[in-house]
Amino acid sequence: MRTVFWVGFWTFLIDQASKWYVVHWLNLSQRLEIDVVPPLLNLRMAWNYGINFGLFAENSDLTRWVLIAVALVISGAVLWFVHHEENGTAVSISAGFLIGGALGNVVDRLLYGAVADFLNMSCCGIRNPYSFNVADIAVFAGALGMVIFAGGDTKEKKATQGK
Repeated sequence: MRTVFWVGFWTFLIDQASKWYVVHWLNLSQRLEIDVVPPLLNLRMAWNYGINFGLFAENSDLTRWVLIAVALVISGAVLWFVHHEENGTAVSISAGFLIGGALGNVVDRLLYGAVADFLNMSCCGIRNPYSFNVADIAVFAGALGMVIFAGGDTKEKKATQGK
């Protein structure tokens, strides 16, 4: 559980610090676009009121609070799973990424009413219209890691199956 806490803590902190820096210090919320390494990496301000790619973005308070509740329930379920199952370090790291990212986006919804997305990557003449943030990367990596690494055969499971 210690690994989950520390990975989640640092993920959350890096996410919130990057959002504060980009939205407030660089004033991206007013400038809307900053080319960093065009066209590969750009900062493009987007307020996401929904889930991935703006799905279910009705911009209503009900949607906001439902998405906050869903993120908190999923974070709690992941914590419960990691606490009650025999898992390795990879699962703990993945769970920390997922929880830290989810809580980072929850804080955005509480502070701004929407998630602050600002990273935009395009390539090869194709302009990507979507932006994302550090929390989105962490949630994706954490969920993928949980799928890949959780549920593997541990020594204890193998011993109890042989009886």
